[in-house]
Amino acid sequence: MRDINGPDCMHRILKQNFEGEEVERKSVSIISFTERGMKLSEELKDRTKESIHASLYTKWGKYPEDNHRSQSSLPLPPCLHENKYAGKEAEVTFCEESLFAWTRNRFFYKQPIIFIGACGIAVRAIAPLVRDKLQDIPVLVVDEAGRFVIPLLSGHFGGANELAEEIAGIVGMSAVITTATDVNQLFAVDVFARHNHLAICNREGIKEISAAILAKEKVTFAIDGIYEGRLPEGLTFAKPEERHVSIFLSPYEKEERTAMLYLVPRVFVIGIGCRRGKTAAEIEAEIDKYLRQARIRIEAVSGIASIDVKKDEKGLCELSEKYGWNFQTFSKEELESVPGNYKASSFVKSMVGVDNVCERAAMAACKEDAGLVLGKQAQNGVTVAIAVRKWSVSFDEA
Repeated sequence: MRDINGPDCMHRILKQNFEGEEVERKSVSIISFTERGMKLSEELKDRTKESIHASLYTKWGKYPEDNHRSQSSLPLPPCLHENKYAGKEAEVTFCEESLFAWTRNRFFYKQPIIFIGACGIAVRAIAPLVRDKLQDIPVLVVDEAGRFVIPLLSGHFGGANELAEEIAGIVGMSAVITTATDVNQLFAVDVFARHNHLAICNREGIKEISAAILAKEKVTFAIDGIYEGRLPEGLTFAKPEERHVSIFLSPYEKEERTAMLYLVPRVFVIGIGCRRGKTAAEIEAEIDKYLRQARIRIEAVSGIASIDVKKDEKGLCELSEKYGWNFQTFSKEELESVPGNYKASSFVKSMVGVDNVCERAAMAACKEDAGLVLGKQAQNGVTVAIAVRKWSVSFDEA
């Protein structure tokens, strides 16, 4: 089975608005190097607090050391230590470790970074950590005069460009966007993929598609599903049946199709039941077999589901961690309440209190507008069922 690129790495947290409703905020780390930069970080935190949760750090050498106390906003590896100023500006954390160690920690925990200072400082700090445009975290730079905000890394798929424009709009800075498709106001396929929660199967295709759009070459787009909105400039619709297209969007394997870029919606949930002690490799082998049988791409799987007595099953936990899948579990009462007709087993009911785990769990995880595409399959101590949720893609936000 193949590895899949991770989801949007922008951290998000929930807060309550004045009406008590939960609203989503992005979570970022901001680091400064001078007193002026530190004060700017506090201003940024205050003025963007409705949509961005900012953790503030500084390496300003004159930050009062006699008021430091140990505290960290993230779980840290043993080699990293941070102290927090307990005085008036108690929300700023003083970083005693090296800038590289601090930056490495943010990359490890997928925490977006805003450097307040020179671009060169940020470049040197992140250079050894940069790996892949679909995995790197968003990194931005703000000059300490507060005039410019510059997305330095992961502008499209990570969302750094949008974050820069959001900050610029709130605070009154100028966002310095340098990605070619944005500068030319053209369709960016990786932004479209991020907005629609799509997996990108062959990342080298992103560059090929962008180059073709910039060169005003014909770029065809076939969608094996429902779409909303108007097709952006530079794209031409193609039928899913066409053998050769530029971009092909489908959750299914289509071996007879060739495309520059394959996009996959994450719309399937695999319901699983298994004997205690089944290894991740054993469960994975069964999943792989049934995905191939249904011609479903591994990239189209959003998660796995089971009954709550399996929540600590090592094989299931390891498998979900390997692929970055959401692992949901449900009580027997929740599974019993799932509407529909399922393959009942008196043995399963005697063991866990509900007559079917895999089908019911898959449907429960998909919630409304879902259906089974593969009913219960049982072999080698593992039961598997696959459900799909209703899906569509939108061009309105691309």
